[in-house]
Amino acid sequence: MQLISIVVPCYNEEEVFSTTHQRLTAVLSELEGRYEYEIIYVNDGSADKTLPLLEEAAQKDKHVKVISFSRNFGHQVAITAGLDHCKGNAAVVIDADLQDPPKVILAFIQKWEEGYDVVYGKRRERIGETPFKLITAKYFYRIINRLSDVEIPMDTGDFRLMDRKALDQFLSMREVYRFVRGMVAWVGFKQVFVEYDREERFAGTTKYPLKKMLKLASDAILSFSNIPLKLATFLGFFTSAIAFIGILYALFTRLFTDNYEPGWTMLMLSVLLIGGIILIVLGIIGGYIGRIYGEIKKRPLYIIRDKFGFKDE
Repeated sequence: MQLISIVVPCYNEEEVFSTTHQRLTAVLSELEGRYEYEIIYVNDGSADKTLPLLEEAAQKDKHVKVISFSRNFGHQVAITAGLDHCKGNAAVVIDADLQDPPKVILAFIQKWEEGYDVVYGKRRERIGETPFKLITAKYFYRIINRLSDVEIPMDTGDFRLMDRKALDQFLSMREVYRFVRGMVAWVGFKQVFVEYDREERFAGTTKYPLKKMLKLASDAILSFSNIPLKLATFLGFFTSAIAFIGILYALFTRLFTDNYEPGWTMLMLSVLLIGGIILIVLGIIGGYIGRIYGEIKKRPLYIIRDKFGFKDE
């Protein structure tokens, strides 16, 4: 009988975990007789009572496995760790906050049975989201698709199913700066979406504040596009053109007019403009160099402190 793996990254989810596990189990029980299933919870360095709740669930439910990190490594790495340890013929990634309804997993499996290798959830409505979050999410995907050579499905998250052959290719990519939804799009295979309404967070607070959203956006752009480097080159030529025009203007006023004044204003503007452009270009190049430095250190993506429920290990 084929196995379905469910990977659930968890970070400070004590308020929602019991309900999440109950609803996941209720949905997956509908698969009994057709599929076996496992649920892999990844504790991403939670500071609340999430880990004891996960341990208790692993003791009571033979389907539950728990991975606990030595510290917080981030949502994208937690997803990767769960997928590294899953044994399923297909794996589903879902967050613990219940914004992505577990019931949609059944629709994913149906599409998988039809022969699709990757099935991702496409958000039709985003209930309870702030206008700022809605606007930034809308334009983020449109911007990244303009910059990237890989088309990343719009209005999606990490809620998706991957067949084992697509999953193995994804897991072969061990880059440090991870943008899972972009990486899954990059591997290709036969992909399809399932539309659903994203619900309001059941309890607790968002684990993606503005700072983390900006970091994720940076990882996405720098991992899937070299347009910023081309932009740096364009800015260099643009600045040189402005400087050349300034030189021509200065020569003209000096040689052909009687209104020549020492060009302190233009000098200062030129210095500030060129200096600002240089700093922008250095920042862009530094971003890429920093990522290269992070990759060549070859550190592990994560460190596991404890495992529960992995009886064969």
